[in-house]
Amino acid sequence: MIHETSWSYRVFNVFNHCFLIFLALLCLAPMVHVLAISFSTSSAATAGLVKLWPVSFTMDSYAFILEKPQFLRAFSLSVWRVALGVTISMLLTVLLAYPLSKEVKDFRFRTIYAWLFVFTILFNGGLIPWYMTVKMTGLIDTIWALVIPGAVQVFNVILLLNFFRGLPKELEESSFIDGASHWTTLWRVYLPVSLPSLATITLFAFVGQWNSWFDGLMLMNSPDNYPLSTYLQTIIIQPDMSKISMLQAKHLSEVSDRTTKAAQIILGSLPILIIYPFLQKFFVKGIVLGSVKE
Repeated sequence: MIHETSWSYRVFNVFNHCFLIFLALLCLAPMVHVLAISFSTSSAATAGLVKLWPVSFTMDSYAFILEKPQFLRAFSLSVWRVALGVTISMLLTVLLAYPLSKEVKDFRFRTIYAWLFVFTILFNGGLIPWYMTVKMTGLIDTIWALVIPGAVQVFNVILLLNFFRGLPKELEESSFIDGASHWTTLWRVYLPVSLPSLATITLFAFVGQWNSWFDGLMLMNSPDNYPLSTYLQTIIIQPDMSKISMLQAKHLSEVSDRTTKAAQIILGSLPILIIYPFLQKFFVKGIVLGSVKE
């Protein structure tokens, strides 16, 4: 009986691993297909000959994109946006989550503030009031228009405050006994033991800032101020021929809308693909610990 159970378990384990590997490859296939298109010639991509491997390998689409000063300017603006946005968002999230994680006896109006933030998840004023608010504060066409309006993500605050509430009360009590203030307790006790949740929230903030394109389209009057996602969303394959160089004209004859869009997708995804592996080990743990409240 024990041998039969062990054999059945091994068969199930092998089947489970094969099935999960198949699902992983299935999820990876679209990205591989887009990558293959980006390295293929215009004629091969247009004819639908590209599957999972480039046809007539070429890097003309990448050369066409990377030689444009608009792309480099948009890329640098997105890097600057992410640096400011993630820093401000994480700071505000921590400062909100800590007091909201306290009991009502320690923070009298905790429940009222918590429900006010939850209300913003369920309801919003709409696109026009949002735009008018940003315009009246004088942020239009500045980097702060991309950073300030979305600086506080209530979902991230809820994740972090639930993580804080799950920490042993003895940590805070021992800190207060030693004479520490709330500021010292937050920065020297809570944050060092909250790395999984902080890494998860940082990843959310990074991805949100990098991938956001609609706010750039709405809040930037000049295309020169578009972040990368907005620029890639609005780029035109056929520019004014009187303003392009001979090299660009040559590339225009060798690339197509499909190969260029594929190259844009790859370049736009590259920073996320680089950052994610370093934070992935914290991801599941941070989500589970921050979403469960005892």
